[in-house]
Amino acid sequence: MSSAIIESKAQLVTYMEQGSKPDRSSWRIGSEHEKFVFHRDTKAPLEWEGQNGLPGIKDVLQAFVDNGWEAVEEGGKLIAAKKNGASVTLEPGGQFELSGAPLENIHQTCDETSSHLRCTREIGERLNIGFLGLGFHPTLKREEVPVMPKARYDIMRNYMPKKGSLGLDMMLRTCTVQVNLDFADEADMVEKFRISLALQPLATALFANSPLTEGRPNGFKSYRSHIWTDTDPDRCGTLPFVFESGMGFERWVDHVLDVPMYFVRRDGKYIDASGQSFRAFMKGELPALPGELPTMADWEDHMTTLFPEVRLKTFLEMRGADGGPWNRLCALPALWVGLLYDTEAQDAAADLVKRWSADDVAKMRDDVPRRGLETQDPKGGCFRDLGEEVLKIADLGLRKRARLSSSGDTEQGFLNSLWESIETGMTPADQILHKYHGTWGGVDPIFDQLSY
Repeated sequence: MSSAIIESKAQLVTYMEQGSKPDRSSWRIGSEHEKFVFHRDTKAPLEWEGQNGLPGIKDVLQAFVDNGWEAVEEGGKLIAAKKNGASVTLEPGGQFELSGAPLENIHQTCDETSSHLRCTREIGERLNIGFLGLGFHPTLKREEVPVMPKARYDIMRNYMPKKGSLGLDMMLRTCTVQVNLDFADEADMVEKFRISLALQPLATALFANSPLTEGRPNGFKSYRSHIWTDTDPDRCGTLPFVFESGMGFERWVDHVLDVPMYFVRRDGKYIDASGQSFRAFMKGELPALPGELPTMADWEDHMTTLFPEVRLKTFLEMRGADGGPWNRLCALPALWVGLLYDTEAQDAAADLVKRWSADDVAKMRDDVPRRGLETQDPKGGCFRDLGEEVLKIADLGLRKRARLSSSGDTEQGFLNSLWESIETGMTPADQILHKYHGTWGGVDPIFDQLSY
């Protein structure tokens, strides 16, 4: 399929339709999370190559390979590792990302995450490095972040400043956690898309975990979320058209076609096509590759260069949350699976947001980076009240799914850290700020206190 030549938009619509899974038993959960890597003694980031006897990022990847993961190289450099449907990859500033395998329930997802973090901890002890889960790096300046040797990132780094002032910070200094979910058909996709876009600001508030920049409070609960507002308006945002009549696979394809390209891959090399049109590519008029027509692999690559709050591929990606502590990595899939993988819960979530307009969602999205759980919902209530209502729906969905662990536990317990935030009003960002101004007396203890 990936090598098929694209000759019409209809092929792209068909490709998106093939993500539909009418049989609910085939629905899966794919989780992803990123973390910063640092030298424990100095708190400095790791360069690609180790220096002065210290390990580099490539040594960390090699440690995964030595633990039975399959090496992935680009240009002769180790850039990733794969095992059992999961992969460890690098973000532009050396952030490590686990992209998990598609799994059946959250117990499996959390077991996968825990196994991975235990492995990183063992590697960290051996190499004297740490892994930190935050939404934004708490101390480094942009120019202090090493850049990883991946060709697509070189193209993006050159193009980003043309579109916004914070794109390089997004690439180099942020980490996120996300979950990928399935849909039954086009109508189910549209409803799930609308629910998740509408409630993504609440997820941003619950998982807010980036209140520090270069060692000081930055005035935000989720500075990572703020960064996306000045990265690239062509490929980010809350997608107002999703709430309009006529939304479906074809409308999404039209949107993706209108987003300027970054690159094309040929023979393992990245060709700079930044700012060029995929529509022109389909006519054989792409300046970077004149006379060539795109393949489905080119379409798949292009879709990865869109960064809205929720992204549609052949599944839906929830992208609004900051990277965070261990228990929150399991809470994010629990939240969205609870809302979207049970019919009664999904109906309740749809009913909750059905009267919200695209402008309402955009207003919440604009307010939440600074205000967190104090953000107002469209009815004038605060996010703590909305969060309680949403968590009750998610809890219902997880209870009705009745997916039990080997010890007989349901998936509902994975929501506990979110319930705690609603009850106390304290998100991870609030806890960091409380300690920063209190027992920590500054930023340095964050590396010891919050590393995995």
